[in-house]
Amino acid sequence: QVQLVESGGGLVQPGGSLRLSCAASGRAFENYAMAWFRQVPGKQRDLVAAITADGIIYYADFVKGRFTISRYNAKNTVYLQMNSLNLEDTAAYYCAAQWGSWYLTPDEYRYWGQGTQVTVSS
Repeated sequence: QVQLVESGGGLVQPGGSLRLSCAASGRAFENYAMAWFRQVPGKQRDLVAAITADGIIYYADFVKGRFTISRYNAKNTVYLQMNSLNLEDTAAYYCAAQWGSWYLTPDEYRYWGQGTQVTVSS
């Protein structure tokens, strides 16, 4: 069983930065693939970035060059550094975890956090 708690969301101006954190409880965090998804009301939940247990990273095209996902296994934490934020990045951001290596769709992730809201506005 894994519990995930996100933090770091908030209100930021266009062009600004935020760092999201996702703290995981449970054992063997290093064996889990971790991901960040985002969702706006009425739309599907989209993958933002994923990092496998082996450290392989995937980014959605709409965040490449702006967002960075990383994990610190010693602290059971995964991060999402978000730079050059724009209005379209406004969404609820969710952390997800799944035992294994490589997953890119929401249905493949068993464990989810409660979400943290990111609002980009001037």
